[in-house]
Amino acid sequence: MVAAVQEELRKIAVQPNGRVPRHVAIIMDGNGRWAKERGLPRSEGHRQGTENLRRIFECAVEIGIEILTIYAFSTENWSRPPGEVQMLLRILETVIDRELTTLHKNGVQLRHIGRLEGIGSRLQRKIRQAMEMTRDNHRLIVNIAFNYGGRDEIVNAVQRIVREGIPADEVNEALLSHYMYTSDLPDPDLIIRTSGELRVSNFLIWQGAYAEYYATSTYWPDFDETELHKAVAEYGRRKRRYGKTDEQIE
Repeated sequence: MVAAVQEELRKIAVQPNGRVPRHVAIIMDGNGRWAKERGLPRSEGHRQGTENLRRIFECAVEIGIEILTIYAFSTENWSRPPGEVQMLLRILETVIDRELTTLHKNGVQLRHIGRLEGIGSRLQRKIRQAMEMTRDNHRLIVNIAFNYGGRDEIVNAVQRIVREGIPADEVNEALLSHYMYTSDLPDPDLIIRTSGELRVSNFLIWQGAYAEYYATSTYWPDFDETELHKAVAEYGRRKRRYGKTDEQIE
C-alpha cells in the first residue's frame, strides 16, 4: 500500500519541463470550515492545520523546494474574536516549544516576517530564540508570516527609506525590494491558496507580482503531500513570460 502511494506521488510530480519552484508561499485557509463541517470547534481546525505543517515541510524537501513562506496570522486577524486570537497566539507558542528541536535537527531555518510589535514579550522572545537557533540551517528556509500584512510591509519599507534620508530620485524597485522582509531571498515562484478562495488577502503583494497562483478547494488540514505534488506539477506546466512573448521565452 505504501509503495503504491509513493509511486502515485512520483507520477504526479513528473513535470513536462522539469521545473520545480524554488520558493513556494502558502495561504493556509479553511481551518475553521474544516472543523465546522465535522461538528468540531474552530480551535480543533487550527490545531489540525498546525499538525499538517510537519508533513508539508518534509514533502517540500523531498520535491526540492528550498523556501516556504506560510501565512499564519495577518495584521487583519487581530479583528477576530479575542478568544480566537489568543488561541492562535498560543498555538504558535506551543509549536515552537514542541517542534523547534526537531526542526533544527532536520535542517530547517525558521524566519519571522511581519511585525513583532503587538505580540506578547514571551512569544517575541521565543520567536527570536527560534530564529537564532536555526539561523545556520539551509535544508529548508521557512518564513512564518505572523502579524504580517503586505500593505503594512510596503509602508514599513517606505518609512525606513524616508528615515534614512534617501533622495526620491534614488528610489526604484530594487531599492524598495531591499527594504522588504524577504530582501535576501528570491521572490516566490508559486503561491498556493487552499479552501477555494480566489484572493491574495494582503499576502506578499510586492513579492508576488510575477508569481504563479494555484487555488484548490481543499481545506488546509487536508492539504497533504499529494496536493502539494499536484500544485508543483501544475506550476511545471505553466509558462512564465514576465511580459515577453512565447517566442521570446522558448
